[in-house]
Amino acid sequence: MSSAAPWVLRRADASDAASVAACAIEAFRHYIPRLGLTPIPMTRDYGAAIANAQVWVATQQDEVIAALVLDITDEGFLVDVIAVRPAHQGTGVGRALLELAEREALRQGHDSIYLFTNEKMTENRALYERIGYVEYKRLALAERTRVFLRKPLKK
Repeated sequence: MSSAAPWVLRRADASDAASVAACAIEAFRHYIPRLGLTPIPMTRDYGAAIANAQVWVATQQDEVIAALVLDITDEGFLVDVIAVRPAHQGTGVGRALLELAEREALRQGHDSIYLFTNEKMTENRALYERIGYVEYKRLALAERTRVFLRKPLKK
C-alpha cells in the first residue's frame, strides 16, 4: 500500500479556470441558504485569478477536486479562496493545500499568513482556529461580515 496522497497538487493554468470555478461552486453552494446570498468564491473570475495571482489545484484522475487561490496584499500573504468538492472534504486535501500555502508564504519571505471567511461559516472558522489561525479583525460589508484570521509561521 502506497503512502502517497491520492491527489496531485500543481499550479493551475488557464485551461483549469472552468474546473476551478466548478469546484468553488460545488464547495460553496450549500452556504447559500445559511447566508441568504451567493458566497463570493462562487462568482470569482478564476481565469483572471490564474493570470494575476497564484492558483493551485488538487487533481485526482484528471479531475480538479480542490483549489487554492493565494495572493499578496497590503496585509500580507493571503489565502484568498480554498475550495474542496464535498465528496473530498475530510480526506486531508484541504489541509494539504493549506500546508502548501504556508510553505509558499515562507518561501516568499512572509512570517505569517492570513485569510478571511464569512462569520456564518462557523465550521470553517473552527477548523482554521484548530490549526493555529487567530481572529484579528471583523469587517462588516453589505449583507455580510468577514472574519479575518492570521497564523504566524515558523521559519
